[in-house]
Amino acid sequence: MIIVGHRGAKGEAPENTVAGFVHPYREGIRNFELDLQLSKDGHLMVIHDKTTNRTTGHSAKVAELTAAELGDLDAGLHIPPWHEPAPVPTLQDILAVCPEFQSIQLEIKTDTKPRLNILCNRLVELIQHEKLFGRVVVTSSNSWVLQQIKRLNASIDTGYVAEKRFPGPVQTALKLNCRMLVLYYKLADEELMADARKAGLEVSTWTVNMIPDVLRLQELGVHSVITDYPCHVLKYLKTQQPHLTHAQ
Repeated sequence: MIIVGHRGAKGEAPENTVAGFVHPYREGIRNFELDLQLSKDGHLMVIHDKTTNRTTGHSAKVAELTAAELGDLDAGLHIPPWHEPAPVPTLQDILAVCPEFQSIQLEIKTDTKPRLNILCNRLVELIQHEKLFGRVVVTSSNSWVLQQIKRLNASIDTGYVAEKRFPGPVQTALKLNCRMLVLYYKLADEELMADARKAGLEVSTWTVNMIPDVLRLQELGVHSVITDYPCHVLKYLKTQQPHLTHAQ
């Protein structure tokens, strides 16, 4: 089972920042999840919320700020406070500090369709230019986004993000030609996992921060768990199960 750092390592360092990825990367984490939104000037920005309020303390909409303006903000509002500035980064910034990553789930957040179309095109161009096929999975709860990615390049892997049991997550992921089902962890049970295995889907569960839940999901056979505490979870699993070879 693979341990995936949620927004880098949201519980250990400032989320969706260079510092938030460098920290777990140095500790051996090589699989990550992050969120993408489009800046005012069309750059792929790594930030979860539509506004900058929660992470930077600055009241503004991401869509109304340029990449440079977002980069001037400090997204290090963290408990405990982070010891150095943590600007809102571009996707290229994150890729540059994690060159040997194994996989990254790139979640596209909701937006207007024109802006989502631009984001999809920019992201596909970057994936093609950097030859990231097989190393990134574009994920979303938005069916149109997943279809658009496939229309632009059918070789790019996609994943359907599901937080409810209805409509059927496995059936929806199959209908959208996804490789992965990104599932709210409480929905994972033996029946759903059996359906996913039969469909040939990888199941990645979010957001899993309690060790008993991690162990339950491992027993169910999920492909990966997305956690705010990837370094802590990885250390626990290595201590409890030293034979693990692919829990990074």
